[in-house]
Amino acid sequence: MKIFISGQRRLGEEVLRLALAMGHEVVGVCCPVDDNAIGRLATINEIPRIPAGSLRAEIMPDCDLGITAHSFDYIGKATRYIPKIGWIGYHPSLLPRHRGRSSIEWAIKMGDAITGGTIFWLNAGIDRGDIAYQDWVWIPPKLLDNPKKGAKYLWDTELLQLGLHLFQVALTEIEQGVIRRTKQRTDVSTFEPSIKVKDIYRPDCLMIEAKL
Repeated sequence: MKIFISGQRRLGEEVLRLALAMGHEVVGVCCPVDDNAIGRLATINEIPRIPAGSLRAEIMPDCDLGITAHSFDYIGKATRYIPKIGWIGYHPSLLPRHRGRSSIEWAIKMGDAITGGTIFWLNAGIDRGDIAYQDWVWIPPKLLDNPKKGAKYLWDTELLQLGLHLFQVALTEIEQGVIRRTKQRTDVSTFEPSIKVKDIYRPDCLMIEAKL
């Protein structure tokens, strides 16, 4: 398949490495100008780069599948229609629970016993697209003492690798023509704001239920 990747950091790099190892043609990547992970690997493999924040339909190459991997770029409607199959992304939570940027830390803060990762199809909403693949991991009680460090620990030890495994399954099946889509439940969905926002601990910000 011809694949386009919008991403950054280690997940973006490893997804690019995975796609190339599986024999796919990566026709371009969108990443920060100074990214030394996926950006470096793209340069080594002579893959065209688009600076993060500037991706739009007019400059995106034709492809079969778009992938977001630790990307904070909004993929607009026209851009979502460029890939023939669509766009998939990885979110480190059991969607529809904990939509938003700080999903791992909120899962720990709220005392969840488990969390996980989800490959989903992008749509106009934030983390609201149909679920394609999903798996779970335990949240050890010891992480409750420091949710910030706990979130990093879970990402580094389990959730990053879980995401790569789910991407491998997704790429294998999508190439075979298998398209899995399950709508997200709205009655159990939650959205929490980024933990970097000031005054995040206000009681009215502890949980915001997504209505769509």
